[in-house]
Amino acid sequence: MTRSMKPLPVLALSGFLFAAAPVWAQRDLKDIPDPSAEAQEATFELPEGFEINLFASDPMIAKPIQMNWDADGRLWLVSSRLYPHIEPGKRSDDQILVLEDTNRDGTADKSTVFADDLLIPTGLMPGDGGCYVANSTEILFLKDTDGDGQADTRRTVLSGFGTEDTHHLIHTFRGGPDGMLYFNQSIYIHSHVETPWGVRRLLGGGIWHYRTETEELEVFAKGFVNSWGHVFDRWGQSFATDGAYGEGINYVFPGSVWVTSPDAKRIMTGLNPGQPKHCSLEVLGGRHLPEDWQGSLVTNDFRGHRVNRFVVTESESGYTSRQVEDLVRTSHAAFRPIDVRQGPDGAIYIADWYNPIIQHGEVDFRDPRRDHVHGRIWRITAKGRPLVAHPAVAGAPVAILVDNLKAPEDWTRHFSK
Repeated sequence: MTRSMKPLPVLALSGFLFAAAPVWAQRDLKDIPDPSAEAQEATFELPEGFEINLFASDPMIAKPIQMNWDADGRLWLVSSRLYPHIEPGKRSDDQILVLEDTNRDGTADKSTVFADDLLIPTGLMPGDGGCYVANSTEILFLKDTDGDGQADTRRTVLSGFGTEDTHHLIHTFRGGPDGMLYFNQSIYIHSHVETPWGVRRLLGGGIWHYRTETEELEVFAKGFVNSWGHVFDRWGQSFATDGAYGEGINYVFPGSVWVTSPDAKRIMTGLNPGQPKHCSLEVLGGRHLPEDWQGSLVTNDFRGHRVNRFVVTESESGYTSRQVEDLVRTSHAAFRPIDVRQGPDGAIYIADWYNPIIQHGEVDFRDPRRDHVHGRIWRITAKGRPLVAHPAVAGAPVAILVDNLKAPEDWTRHFSK
């Protein structure tokens, strides 16, 4: 059940954007909404021609933080019920979950716990026959060697990342077009990571890249505040969002430096100054979506309970960005979109952390209003447009993989490559 989205007057839109802006607002929060998925779904507003359904929900999942697909079309996610900290005496039992829609009806019907003894995991990437996961101050590689769907080996790949603030830990795992693993860290983190190539340091916010086969780790860009979003377009250009720096979409390139880098001589600025805080980022495309949605960037205004959409256009040596109608928005106080990915079927998947409380320093870590059990994955599709047939990737012969590179879907090209 959804309501059509109508353009808001400028003043009304401004009020919507900044209604949640006062940093102390959640101290006095008393309106805790009905936690049922049905009640939440009834409040969603989408653009004309789109609809939303529940892909997965509690108790199948809880508190999703980041998600990524694998080549089999399974959705992997990290889940942390402990966040924002572990209480003394509690067991670290956060999880990696693998969701499958085995009958392709748009709803997950199988959930597997790949690992369940993690401490506030904040990013993951399936690959190399296993899964890389950010586990607080380290990156682990977990692997299932006996085929039961659960990790039975664990190797520390990198360690020495800072731990000053749990919502600034390393995060935002993304596979790059160059075959490297990209991931971010935020401003309060000071990392000193020993590698076979020497110690690599990042004292603040930025983006790392890591070549898993050679174990080379380097800083890709630095100077962000809380950069919980990074994506590549089909030309290999890089964009990022920031959860504490209000400039919307940021055009990023190797060696680019941003506002918080100490003693920087030249810094980059964002493309949408005055925007709210954002997390996650995805490029939309493929046959399922309308033509005017091709190449759009979508990101989450987690404080404003909505998912924003931007159109990015080349301009001289960089880009311009303009905001257009939202992908989804609601007045539901616990809708916290924290990650967004387009799936192999062309649908758009949104990880909803679901929590009326998001603040850290302003609200006690053990405040009873914090939600530690709910969480949802929502799925948005275009009405009347066929979904993409599930592509043959995993185990496909080379000839099919090469032919897949002509597909208009980024998902198909990425995994075939």
